[in-house]
Amino acid sequence: MSLSGGPVRTCVGCRVRTSRSSLVRLVTDPASTEAGMVSVVVDPSTSALGRGAWVHPHPDCLDRAITRRAIARALRVPVSAEYSRVVEWFDQNTA
Repeated sequence: MSLSGGPVRTCVGCRVRTSRSSLVRLVTDPASTEAGMVSVVVDPSTSALGRGAWVHPHPDCLDRAITRRAIARALRVPVSAEYSRVVEWFDQNTA
């Protein structure tokens, strides 16, 4: 089922289903997992390999997703994952 003819994803922050083009994809950084820690980064091209978590480009949705541990659950990573690069991207790219 699609809302606008394209793929539909669910925001892990607010749990609203919407078109993929209106969401931001988050993935784990492969370099960080090889180093033994887990860092979550934004995938602007939406083409990185592996699991992805989708969130609206609104700070409220990101905060809710981190607080609820929804990103870690969607990516199947430890709850202690590092989100600083995602928060920095949201600060620079959202109003």
